[in-house]
Amino acid sequence: MIHVEAQPVPDSFAKVRENGLAWLNRKNIALDQPLPSHTQLEPYWRSCLDDLHTCYEGRCAYLAVFFERVTGGGSVDHFIAKSKRADLAYEWSNYRLACSRMNSRKRDYDDVLDPFDIEDGWFNLELITGRIYPNPALSPERFASVQKTIIRLGLDDAGNREMRARHYQEYRNNEYTENFLKKRSPFVWMEAQRQELL
Repeated sequence: MIHVEAQPVPDSFAKVRENGLAWLNRKNIALDQPLPSHTQLEPYWRSCLDDLHTCYEGRCAYLAVFFERVTGGGSVDHFIAKSKRADLAYEWSNYRLACSRMNSRKRDYDDVLDPFDIEDGWFNLELITGRIYPNPALSPERFASVQKTIIRLGLDDAGNREMRARHYQEYRNNEYTENFLKKRSPFVWMEAQRQELL
């Protein structure tokens, strides 16, 4: 993971918030309470996915890789779960662009670090193997929170390791430029830059 800079609310988002809050009001759902069990919110946030993809340059906030919008593999992750804060279900500031797999793994857990709050360098990478691990220089508390995030999201599973290692190897094989690596796999690019391997 790398730091993600929060992006301004697009003008078109006003309708998502307006429709969502009106729906909550019609259903008499308290904004300052957890969502009543078995309540299914109206997914007005889906209409802002194009904007979310554009504003965050198509990068999954958790994997730090680019994905094409046309694949349909992107989703709106409510960083603070809808079940816990109904008032944030229709708020842009609570949305993270996530690939579907990361969103399904995060679910409503609250032990995942916020990409908006983390700092670059908290997560380190072995470029040849693709292994991700906490920066050993972190404080014990921060090291533990980074490790929990890696475990919760499966960031170090075999598939993710292979993907990151392949992205770096393809760059090393001159299959594409450094600028393309930066766009396609910014975490890999950042770690290669830090390790002076570009």
